[in-house]
Amino acid sequence: MGARASLIDFTGATPSPRGLDVRWIHGSPSAKHNTDPDIQVHAHDEHTFILRQNMAIDYEAPFLFLLFGNERAVLIDTGATASAEFFPLRQVVDELMESWLARYPRHGYQLLVLHTHPHGDHIAGDGQFTDRPDTTVIDAKLATAWPYFGFADHPDAVAQVDLGSRVLECLATPGHHDAAVTFYDAWTGFLLTGDTVYPGRLYIKDWQAFSRTIDRLIDFCDQRKVTHVLGCHIEMTRQPGVDYPIRTVYQPDEPPLQLTTGHLREIRAALKEIGDQPSRRAFPLFILCPDA
Repeated sequence: MGARASLIDFTGATPSPRGLDVRWIHGSPSAKHNTDPDIQVHAHDEHTFILRQNMAIDYEAPFLFLLFGNERAVLIDTGATASAEFFPLRQVVDELMESWLARYPRHGYQLLVLHTHPHGDHIAGDGQFTDRPDTTVIDAKLATAWPYFGFADHPDAVAQVDLGSRVLECLATPGHHDAAVTFYDAWTGFLLTGDTVYPGRLYIKDWQAFSRTIDRLIDFCDQRKVTHVLGCHIEMTRQPGVDYPIRTVYQPDEPPLQLTTGHLREIRAALKEIGDQPSRRAFPLFILCPDA
């Protein structure tokens, strides 16, 4: 750890709503002629970065999150492409970390790699970090991730990941996937929901588990200051209830990534309206999709 003056107080401020103020890269009519960066980097603040993968590399275009604390940074998800040549995630993360450490020098700074769930478009870049010094990669599979958080024995627990003054709270949130995890960052007020909640097609593997997860997230958010609910994709258009077709690589009419806790309540109301017979149903900013 460097000089004490370089320590950042991540506990003193109350998060306040602020727009992400960003126009996300959203593909182009011709992927071959796409000129966007392989990875878009948005600095929400000097300690918080949101990354989006280029649709010309993979149509999923997932969002990733890099958060800095005093002792280590965490990268949440690693995208949809393994190749560092086509998807230079480690290079981008290394550059961001080098820049941050130049402003806040300290020794032995670590990188932790976690995931929202183990689907391929969220873990493909893991291999880029397996040989990185001072780095720990936690496998996203249920048998690995849940014991790491303590959920294997206590699935209703609220785990903590301490980055050094900046502490993330983590919840087991199955429904989309058995191993799904949601992260809350008190510094920004971000609730990072992976593929559980986002402006798009909410694929639900276990309808009852998903319903319980939404109830739990609402109860959790009622006790915290949540500024934005941030998932990992945008699949909707700005026309209410209309999504882009699967494998679309050009989405010029995307809505914002960020949702609110009010949308969690909309999802709960939709689930109750549908009842115990799961069916596909479109709502303005999301579509419930039973994944039978």
